[in-house]
Amino acid sequence: MHFETLAIHAGQAPDPAYGAVMVPIYQTSTYVQKKIGETEYDYARTANPTRTALQACIAALEGGKHGLAFASGMAAIDCVLRLLRPGDHVLASNDVYGGTYRIFERVYRDYGIAFSFVEMGDLDAVRAALRSTTRMVWVETPTNPLLKIADIAGIAGVLAQAPARPLLVVDNTFASPYLQRPLALGADIVVHSATKYLGGHSDVVSGLVVLNDDALHDRLKFLQNAVGAVPGPLDCFLVLRGIKTLPLRMERHSANAMRIAAWLTAHPRVAQVLYPGLPSHPGHAIAAKQMSGFGGMISFVVKGGPAEARRVAEATRLFALAESLGGVESLIEVPAAMTHTSVANSPLAVDPALIRLSVGIEHADDLIADLAQALA
Repeated sequence: MHFETLAIHAGQAPDPAYGAVMVPIYQTSTYVQKKIGETEYDYARTANPTRTALQACIAALEGGKHGLAFASGMAAIDCVLRLLRPGDHVLASNDVYGGTYRIFERVYRDYGIAFSFVEMGDLDAVRAALRSTTRMVWVETPTNPLLKIADIAGIAGVLAQAPARPLLVVDNTFASPYLQRPLALGADIVVHSATKYLGGHSDVVSGLVVLNDDALHDRLKFLQNAVGAVPGPLDCFLVLRGIKTLPLRMERHSANAMRIAAWLTAHPRVAQVLYPGLPSHPGHAIAAKQMSGFGGMISFVVKGGPAEARRVAEATRLFALAESLGGVESLIEVPAAMTHTSVANSPLAVDPALIRLSVGIEHADDLIADLAQALA
């Protein structure tokens, strides 16, 4: 089936009890067993029918075999990192989400895991940065917040030549499975903050993991249950509801962002625009090859420095000054002072004059008018 059909039906057959079209919210912590051990579900931390539907749906959308749902995107990342052992090395993008950098440097480094950061768009740099202890390569593409592009298939090719092939993990939050499917390009594991485009309505916090390998799935599923950072059934229901309109929303997000990026490029008070849909973007050719659209995220640098960036971000009326992204409403933020404070004073520090837009699905003319008055 096509993506649009899978988004509505994958893992979501009518409820067998009463024929409900929508997956029910199974709001229960435990389940009656016919006999000891004779039950499909026993305890909701281990499994829940609403969660099962979401896991099956995201696996289908990513073209994967297994899906796992978590209480947040960070919980999903944490579960994947638990595959590591002391002495292992992780090679990561040199522009990652602040929360990802924080858990790398301030949590897992204390357990003897080594992390280094490289320009993932440079395959030679990736090859040179690999170590004999590299167990995992962590990629964001597009990255947060600089919208850098990494060649997933190219990196997979580099790793295939390594003596002990590391796992390739791709954070697909910015693109969503509608625009990009990393497993088909050679990734081993895909992670999502489902809080963003998958949920799509700024009303739920959730994380997802998708993969094909049975043994890895069994280990991650064990960790999901043992650690217990699982989503509640209402959260799973809300993500499933959001996914149903994901194709429609991503088309509008991308179309709006393309118009706004082009408009910003011509604005006299804008010094630089970062959007992979622009031919001037250094990763444009790779993005066009591995993505079916360029997404709804834009970053730009204003002339006038950090003070002017803050003034512009605080002057918008339709763009809400808020963290997060991927909802139907447009958001604006200054990453250095908001989502990426955890990378301050590090090699990954963000230009304090950078503004990040999460372009919503409002009319593009209204969004451009709002940015025009804020920049003025």
